Parts: sequence; C-alpha cells; structure tokens
Amino acid sequence: MTVRHLSTAVEARIDRAARRLLDAGHQPRRPLRLAVTELLVFGAKQAWACTFGALLLATMVVVHLTVPPAARNDVLTVSAAAIQVGMLVFGLETARELRVVLVFHLVGTVMEVFKTHVGSWQYGDDGWLVVAGVPLFSGFMYGAVGSYTVRVVRLFDLRFDRWPRQWLLVVVAAGIYANFFGHHFLWDARSVLLALVVALFARTTVHVRVHRATVRMPVLVAMVLVALFIWLAENVATWAGAWTYPDQTDGWQPVAPTKVVAWLLLMVISVALVAWLYPQVRSAPGVAVRGRTAPSGLEARPTTATSAPVRRSAGSRRPRGSHADRDRRLKVSGPDGPASARRESSAFRDEAPLG
Repeated sequence: MTVRHLSTAVEARIDRAARRLLDAGHQPRRPLRLAVTELLVFGAKQAWACTFGALLLATMVVVHLTVPPAARNDVLTVSAAAIQVGMLVFGLETARELRVVLVFHLVGTVMEVFKTHVGSWQYGDDGWLVVAGVPLFSGFMYGAVGSYTVRVVRLFDLRFDRWPRQWLLVVVAAGIYANFFGHHFLWDARSVLLALVVALFARTTVHVRVHRATVRMPVLVAMVLVALFIWLAENVATWAGAWTYPDQTDGWQPVAPTKVVAWLLLMVISVALVAWLYPQVRSAPGVAVRGRTAPSGLEARPTTATSAPVRRSAGSRRPRGSHADRDRRLKVSGPDGPASARRESSAFRDEAPLG
C-alpha cells in the first residue's frame, strides 16, 4: 500500500524526537505509565491541532491590552494573515490544509456579513480592512475552526464507523447553514435540526489513535466537547473586544451557554466539509494486507510497505518453515527510519492515511 506523507518537515522532526522520548527503555512498562503517556500525547496532539486558533486568540488578548481601539481591527486582520502565512512558511500547516482553511474562511465571512447587519453581534466601526462593515479578521476565526478540524483528522488518524449517508449529511448541513440566515425571517428550526443531527450520528463512532492505543467514542460526544471549547474561547474573544453581543454592550458578561448548541451545529457543517474534502475518513481504520483489511484496535498496526522480492544466488536454497516467513517479512527502511519504528506511531505521526 502506498502512503503519501501529508505532514510537514517540522512534524516529522517532532515525530522522531517524541518517539525517542516516549519509547525509550523504562522496562517493564507499567499500566499507569502507559495511561499517563497516552493522556499526555492526547493533550499534545490537541494543542498542536489548535495552533492556529490558539495563536489567533492570544493575539486578540494582546491587541486588546496594547493597541488603541481605533487600530485594533486592522492590527488583528494583519496579525491573522501573518499567522496564516507563517504557519505555511515555517511548516506548521500543509498546503492541502490551507485549502480547507480558505473554504471555512469564505463560508464564515458570508455569514458574518449577514449576522452583523441583522444585529446578532457587532464589531467596532474603525479600520480600513473591512468588507461590508465586517473586519476581515472575522473570517480567520472560522478558518481556525477549519484548521483544527482537518489537522485533528490527520494527527489522530480519525476514522468513523457507521458513517451516515453522505447525501443526508449534506442536506442536514445545508439546512443548518440556511437556518443561520433564515431564522431571522422564518421559524427557527434549530430544535428540529438538532434532533436530525442526533438521529444522523446516533450510531456513529470515531476511532482515535493516540500513541499506541486506539480508542473509540461516540462522535456526538466528540462534537459536543469541541463545541464547548469553542464556546470557552468565544468568552475570551468577547472579553478582548473582538466582537460584542447585544447583552454585552453595557459591559462584558459571559456568553450565553445556549451558544454551545450553535457551535455544535457549526461542527456538523465542519464535519461535512472535511468529509467532502477527505472522503477516506468515512470508513473505519484497518490494515491493508495483501488486499484484505484487518480489524481495527490495539492489535492492528498499519503496514507501511510491502516486502520486496528476495534475490538468491543460483546455488542457494529457498528457506523453509519459520525462516521462510521471516525472510518474506523483510523490514523496509525509509527516510524516517525502519518500518518497525514507524508502525509504533508516536506523539506526532509523520504518516497520514489521507493520501
């Protein structure tokens, strides 16, 4: 099976360093140490996937504390663009991921222009880098969600069991996006859409590969957790004055918890876009072995290459028994080390199954 490397050179170096650190000696391996290692790797991968959003949120706080109000929107826009370019140039994001970020940027900007004009929230009026009254940095916030979504797919080798029919997911996602606009003029179908989302993903399970372990969880639980963290980030952003809700005009107060539902519905749109751009995530993980797929789980190890035929001299005999099996299973080395090392994965795998 041919595997394309979609990770960056920076991630490849992190991968090798993390593998040496996490897999170095320390025998015997105790269950507690293994559990703590998996937890730390999970946190490290999540932080790596959130790089774009975390840098953008930190920039909002710094700008709020240091830049005069009249210049904040433009400074945020320039800073957001610099972060995006920097991530690409310095190998923190791939060109393929940038495509997803741009799609989210466009979809989000269209919604921002409409929402601000109907009074759902508002931005400061100052600045030159504005489109239809909306600062351009607003689209980067949706781009940050897209960046996280596609990077977490790669870093955790996400695969899904019982993925819903794609056309049903597209219909529901389109309905959610239309309701963001239409509920200002028509009946708000949010409760119906939420019920459809629950019905659509009720049986869907996501496979999450951490370091050595592959865990499973209901995809609805995963989307709720992501929506909750976006809501927490939204509280920080509104405190920093990036935008203001109507109930915050007289002074900042926490964003209403009901916004978690809106972010959950937005996650459905995000999942639909990523599944469209990366259709490989729609099937559960397996190991390709001579045309067959091995079951997923802790016992499964992804195969990186097939064995090459062995050259023998005219007088040599064909090995038999266990020696023959060992002979056919030659280890294949590559730019990132022997195949056996790559099979073990690490904190940041330099192999992505999306190719």
